[in-house]
Amino acid sequence: MLIPADAFSHLPVLVGKVLDPEKSTFRISRQTFDDWDRRAQVAGYGDNWRRTHEEREATRSKALRGRLGRDLWIYAYGSLMWDPAIHVVEIRAAVLTGFHRRFCLKVEIGRGSRERPALMAALDVGGECHGLALRIPAEAVDRETEILWMREMIGEGYTPSFCDVATPQGRVDALAFVTDRQSARFADIGAEEAAHIIATGSGILGTNIEYFENLATQVEALGITDKVFEEIRASLCRRSRARLPRPCRNMQGAG
Repeated sequence: MLIPADAFSHLPVLVGKVLDPEKSTFRISRQTFDDWDRRAQVAGYGDNWRRTHEEREATRSKALRGRLGRDLWIYAYGSLMWDPAIHVVEIRAAVLTGFHRRFCLKVEIGRGSRERPALMAALDVGGECHGLALRIPAEAVDRETEILWMREMIGEGYTPSFCDVATPQGRVDALAFVTDRQSARFADIGAEEAAHIIATGSGILGTNIEYFENLATQVEALGITDKVFEEIRASLCRRSRARLPRPCRNMQGAG
């Protein structure tokens, strides 16, 4: 099932820029973890590299208590903006006040490894964040959030929280994955160090720079000005100029 055409009625600029959920790497099931567990063992991560299914599902049950049986809004600020992997029926521009987008979640799997860790976007306290609100219809909430949790809550790093989000069509109560500052994966670093990690991070799902560029492309398509992106982009450009005898190209993503 494709995302319906009318889901883009508020944001026609995103038509063709949001991946069909059925084609997403993150449209996963519990069987997917069998392969991931094998890869983790080969890489030497041990048996505790992720939450157990029971532990993960316990966090989902707690977060969604009393909310099944009705539509659910998800606040998207990172890869969910172009590769949600879940079926939604409405997409809105959205602003979350009190948090900002920051590359502060260090990972050593996925787009990173122990030798070449990566930084993922997360919501850190302060400021505001411009992103998207995605609506899951009531009848699909249980199924789609199970898939979403397998992706976002595979390990520590995020705290699922409901937040008041502003959209041009009205305010919504949306589920957002907020930085857990107590997590060992939280990286309280500046733009220069973040750029170094992003430029070199690589894992079984690809490179960190691909992730950064894909997200930058979606942010730019929506006309969002993001200070965090610009600071890291400037650092990446300085790195490129130091290595290459030609000007730094504009950091446009591949989509």
